[in-house]
Amino acid sequence: MTDQTAIANEQSKKGTSVQTSTHRVLVVGIDGVRLDVLNRLPTPHLDALAAEGFLTPVEVDADTPTMSGPCWATVVTGVTVAQHGVWSNDFTGHRLDVFPDFATRLAEDGRRTFVAAGWRPLMQAHGGGPLFRAPSRTAYVSPTADTPEAWEHCDEQITDAAARILADAADETVASFVYLGAPDETAHVLGCGEAYEHAIRRADARLGQLLTAVRSRTTYADEHWTFLVVTDHGHVDAGGHGGRTPEERTAWLAAAGPGIGGSAPRPLRHADVAAQAFAALGRHPDRHWTLDGRPFAAAPHAVLLDMDGTLVDTESLWLRTVRETAPRIGTDDLFDVLGRSAAEAAAHLQPLTGGDPNALAADLEARFLTAVQREATPLPGALELLDLLQESDIPAALVSASSRPVMAAVLKTLGADRFRTTVAEGETPRTKPAADPYLAAARTLGVDPAACLAVEDSPTGVAAAEAAGCRVLAVPSYAPIEPGPRRTVRRGLAGIGRQELWSAGL
Repeated sequence: MTDQTAIANEQSKKGTSVQTSTHRVLVVGIDGVRLDVLNRLPTPHLDALAAEGFLTPVEVDADTPTMSGPCWATVVTGVTVAQHGVWSNDFTGHRLDVFPDFATRLAEDGRRTFVAAGWRPLMQAHGGGPLFRAPSRTAYVSPTADTPEAWEHCDEQITDAAARILADAADETVASFVYLGAPDETAHVLGCGEAYEHAIRRADARLGQLLTAVRSRTTYADEHWTFLVVTDHGHVDAGGHGGRTPEERTAWLAAAGPGIGGSAPRPLRHADVAAQAFAALGRHPDRHWTLDGRPFAAAPHAVLLDMDGTLVDTESLWLRTVRETAPRIGTDDLFDVLGRSAAEAAAHLQPLTGGDPNALAADLEARFLTAVQREATPLPGALELLDLLQESDIPAALVSASSRPVMAAVLKTLGADRFRTTVAEGETPRTKPAADPYLAAARTLGVDPAACLAVEDSPTGVAAAEAAGCRVLAVPSYAPIEPGPRRTVRRGLAGIGRQELWSAGL
């Protein structure tokens, strides 16, 4: 095992995080709100969040009972019932010690977390609980009876307690979960009629109180807040749940915050909520957590950029150089040398050209360097992307299979100060398509490669980045590249903003 691989593996075991001291996340769970009912009601605070980001249906997983216990356990742990083992509203037999809630995991990291709820199994050792094992701070107010009126009063007290914490700029809490249960209890007792609709509107007003508390913070302008509002399940018209009808199985999620906007990038699941909470705080999960959920917007801890054909228009110069050296080369062989070093290209071309491979490599290198020095220009969107990374304080690395002299020529065009580190051909034991260059860049930056986004234009470069475990944004130059797991493909760099960057490769 190389030193680079060993360090990357150790980072992945520990989990890594970027410097996100001003990042905060608020998750609000509103129990039992049917999406079709919600869609026809005036809910101004939820609507405003959806306008900033999105509100999307979430289907309860096929194996998950449409009950509060299993659904909320999936929401806050990021794993499904097969892992957390909560199959009903009696939590007995759970595996929450192995798969704890996000507030507990973050508290174990030394981060302040807060949970406010009135449903007893969430907070106390009752019926196999609590779901929230050990957050830094809690507020628990139990309803005096299982009636709509008692639950409304309970939610009011919970909201008041949470708002005090959220408004306190001196408080160092970074992740909060607030539970509102009155809509669910109202549906159980009175069905999904006028009283139920009123309970949903009251829950929206309480959401507004929480958002007002956050925005009243004296430090709010300098903070980056992610808001996630989610329900666990729906109801049948008579008010019950636990079955498999669309009304019961259709939940929803509203999200707003850095990198979130427009519409949900893919169909979302309950398990994605906890994953997104971690991502919003820059916490890259330990792989041993085996989360089922995936974030839908996550700032990369670093962006590792290929050079030729990705940031600068040099692939055409390289292909022209290869054609001049091997005039009889076919299209397949020509594209096969994209993203490769001069030495590897020479080894590939030698059967077509004859002669000494070393001399051939030197000739390719000299011709290409001259062309780059005379003709290289940034590709559309390249400088804007590098500016975005600097504005966002995301480290950028230049990772190329070209030689150091070629890279030095390109850096005069791009600006060397835009990159925290650079890796050229010959500076690692192996070059692309091996993972070594990307592992070396991540090691220098002190980040887990799995939390990095690699930007590449060739299949060779994509193979190298994926071998290192990176998320990938592919912008194909000549050879086609298909989308794949942790790989996003787009036509070019032009128009990339935070939303596109945060969602790439997820």
